[in-house]
Amino acid sequence: MNTGRQVYERNNRKKYLLFVGLLMVLFLFLIADVMTGPAMLPVKEVLACLFHKSGASDNTRVIVWSMRLPVALMALVVGIALGTSGSVMQTILHNPLASPYTLGVGAAAGFGASLAIIMGWGNGGISLLSFVFAMLICFLVYLMGKRQESSGNTMVLSGIALLFLFQALQALLQYGASEAQNQSIVFWSFGSLQKTNWGKLGIAAAICAISIPLVLKDAWKYTALMLGDEKAESLGVPVARLKMKAFFLISLLSAAAVCFTGTIGFIGLAGPHIARILVGEDQRFYIPMSALCGAVVLSLASILSKLIQPGLIFPIGIITSIIGVPFFFVVVFRSRGGRV
Repeated sequence: MNTGRQVYERNNRKKYLLFVGLLMVLFLFLIADVMTGPAMLPVKEVLACLFHKSGASDNTRVIVWSMRLPVALMALVVGIALGTSGSVMQTILHNPLASPYTLGVGAAAGFGASLAIIMGWGNGGISLLSFVFAMLICFLVYLMGKRQESSGNTMVLSGIALLFLFQALQALLQYGASEAQNQSIVFWSFGSLQKTNWGKLGIAAAICAISIPLVLKDAWKYTALMLGDEKAESLGVPVARLKMKAFFLISLLSAAAVCFTGTIGFIGLAGPHIARILVGEDQRFYIPMSALCGAVVLSLASILSKLIQPGLIFPIGIITSIIGVPFFFVVVFRSRGGRV
């Protein structure tokens, strides 16, 4: 007869095996992402170039190391950042529709990027201003909830209202912009990984490397928070301080994700829900699984963006939206008859 401890340990072993399996899938998608593009590369040539760089031809080395590998790795980093952000948002707001996209982070970053383009700033200025406005909207949503002691649903609605506000402000900027400026704004708002370089990848990866361990450190507190704010308080969890810290960290992660790549929607919604199906609500497993699922989905989207029409790379934000909209409706209708 199985004891409770044995059942618990067996379930945990299954979750660890899922992690290993997903990491293997992620590695395969990474290789496939590097292989695909206007010039398709054989898998043996890609692996040889990755693990024995000096032995590859100059042409292959440039394609793999200078063009495709940074883009493929950025897809993983951005997916991890958005997946983690979405899982923590859904936990602290007690709302299955909370994500960086639905709370308006992408819209605010888009407005910041548009403002920088109108002012004639370079790529560094565009990334900086989009980062600032992405951080700003997270803190506005947090302050609205804190001031009114609102529920998670109210904070999500506040985020959606701010999303429409920043979209309107961006449209206002576009109305008075030149044709060249409008073209740059539209391309940025589509969301793309193709302008990634090793410097941008390093900054985004560093922010993830600093923020995610700090998130995981409080995993058991987030699990207690699933019982409700009052019960978590009774268990000794400082709910207000925990939420403030969480909002700061997910603001960093969300802003780092969108400031270099533009608007990439629904990864922060899809990743956590897939993770919840796989490992449940235990935050020790749920948060890292959400990060991995976000990376897998975005890496898959990156591959599809290059395969839809040979020789043409579609903006990845379009692909994630096509994938995400049906998923969004599934989540809505599974949430208590359409009520979130």
